[in-house]
Amino acid sequence: MPRCGDGWDFRETAKSTGGKEGRALEGRSDIPVPDIERNENAAEDTVQRGSRIYRHLEHEFPPLFDRDAETLILGSFPSVKSREQQFYYGHPQNRFWKVLAALYGTAVPETRGEKTELILSHHLALWDVIDSCDILGSSDASIRNAVVTDLPMILDRTRIDRIFINGATAWRLYEKYQKPAIHREAVRLPSTSPANAAWSLDRLIAAWWVILPPEE
Repeated sequence: MPRCGDGWDFRETAKSTGGKEGRALEGRSDIPVPDIERNENAAEDTVQRGSRIYRHLEHEFPPLFDRDAETLILGSFPSVKSREQQFYYGHPQNRFWKVLAALYGTAVPETRGEKTELILSHHLALWDVIDSCDILGSSDASIRNAVVTDLPMILDRTRIDRIFINGATAWRLYEKYQKPAIHREAVRLPSTSPANAAWSLDRLIAAWWVILPPEE
């Protein structure tokens, strides 16, 4: 599996690994779904629920990993900033990259290449639980009609034996829809999102320490 760095065509990566196949979440009783009305006059695919306009979005960039990956970190769905940058954890106030830099004793990565190197050099892999959904902006709490990602596509190509979940929404969806299919336990970690303001950076670093392998 090639390393996904600067200049790498992420869409070609998705093609070479068979694409991204999701599983629809049927019979979701835990999330109330109001009546849906498609906005026929909208320039983009939108869904109207009452006075709120949801966008139907698909995950547009592939997982970041190589064949040496041992630890998988899953988020929920890319934020607006991540979708703009076509890369993981793009919001400037998301603490994800600061947490990892502190754990591994490196400078906080700024470029896509630096972030990719940090992930791959420590045998990590990044992806999300959700492949497509209706969503308001970057709000995890607003996610509806989710389709989950095809995790075996990455698990079958790596040495991943540990899975960590970034945040409550991703963990809830993983436990309900991914775990029964792949039979892998996952550890829930506090979200690095700026929405999780109750957790300071130092507190997040202390909680995320568990992702380090025992020898580190």
